[in-house]
Amino acid sequence: MNIIQEVIEKVPNYKKFMTVDELNESSRRLKESYPDIVEFLEIGHSASGEPIYCLKIGNGKKTALLYGFPHPNEPVGSVMLDYLSWKLAESKEFRELFDFTWYIVKVADVDGARLNEGWFNKPYSFRDYVYNYYRPAGNEQVEWSFPIQYKTLSFDKPTNETRALMNIIEKTYPSFIYSLHNAGFGGVYYYISEDAPLLYPIFEKAASDQKVPLSLGEPEVPYVKQFNRAVFLMPTTEDAYDYYEKYSKIDPALIIMSGESSYGYARHFNEKVFELVCEVPYYYDERVDNTSLTKVKRRKLVLQDLDFERKDMDDLVSLYEKIKDKIDTHTKFQDALEYFMESFKKSFDARLKWAQTAEELEREATVAEKFDNQISSKSYSLFKWGMLYRLMRSQKRKGQELNRIINKVKEKIDSRIEMLEKKTKFTVIPIKKLVQIQLMAGLYSCLYTSLKN
Repeated sequence: MNIIQEVIEKVPNYKKFMTVDELNESSRRLKESYPDIVEFLEIGHSASGEPIYCLKIGNGKKTALLYGFPHPNEPVGSVMLDYLSWKLAESKEFRELFDFTWYIVKVADVDGARLNEGWFNKPYSFRDYVYNYYRPAGNEQVEWSFPIQYKTLSFDKPTNETRALMNIIEKTYPSFIYSLHNAGFGGVYYYISEDAPLLYPIFEKAASDQKVPLSLGEPEVPYVKQFNRAVFLMPTTEDAYDYYEKYSKIDPALIIMSGESSYGYARHFNEKVFELVCEVPYYYDERVDNTSLTKVKRRKLVLQDLDFERKDMDDLVSLYEKIKDKIDTHTKFQDALEYFMESFKKSFDARLKWAQTAEELEREATVAEKFDNQISSKSYSLFKWGMLYRLMRSQKRKGQELNRIINKVKEKIDSRIEMLEKKTKFTVIPIKKLVQIQLMAGLYSCLYTSLKN
């Protein structure tokens, strides 16, 4: 255990996130430095034709698959994987503690990561994050385009990037998968593929050691099962389908429009696979872990937030319709926006019915839940506006009308950021702490996986 603690403590004081080129170059140097221990594999190509690389380290009895950038606006895990790969190669004692063969994909979504690099060297600016943000359409996301056949839902169009991970899963039957997601504004929370009480004190300690709060407000989706404080069962597309089947009048397959997660796919090859997601935020407010009760019903807050979302999306759609015929250059921003607009439209009635009828919303809200509904959700709503801004700015010919709307969107983004900054106490979390949290959670989850089978 001492060697694990030493590895965690020696995480460097990162000042920025690494670019795709920097991550790839580090992998090349690792292979050159430890040629007998490390393999540097090309496992596929992105949609634009760029290579997707994977490090294979060690020769243990079990297989671990760890991958960064499951969503391209989530770079924390790529830095953690870069650090971990060097530590595994450098220390035989550290490798033998786990007895894994490690497959490490630092950049699963190469094209998407490059579209986010505009804010990687300024990670402490929420404004720069919004203006340089990109997240693909759901059916183009690495994490959510694995094949699935469930009831009326049939999806078998994995992206090139997802196919690269599928090949590893199909060939190695991993015992442990770590999908390196991270949140934006909030606290630390975890998804795991089974109830694992041994890990819960470790998960809490990973966050508390770095003085970063747990996320104790609203869960990311309403249908997840909670195991412990800020620890949830890994949600699958099957869970989403059952939720929409209960609350929607239309076929859930028409709402979902995308595929399965890595866990949902991998469990078909190894039913005992243990998967971890450790969501760490860039920024937090002290209210995110305050479970004191307020005097307002949780249902009222959720309904108010849904009403804001609806009006905000109506505004976005209205402006998009005005500029749609002025688009002369196709970009990924357009695909993403059109997907999210359609997905919102199809899913809203089900979300509203849940909010109106779910029994768990009848109690008084906690301070954390109130904060999530009134403040945190408003920060996340800005990102689609950031992509609209980038879409318009990317056009080659900008007439007077398009420039007017560009300025209007910029004013909206700036004013909302200003409002959020006034209503919150933005605490920026050093990258080192985020890496240490993900590293500690991941290493002890690896040990758990080694011992349970």
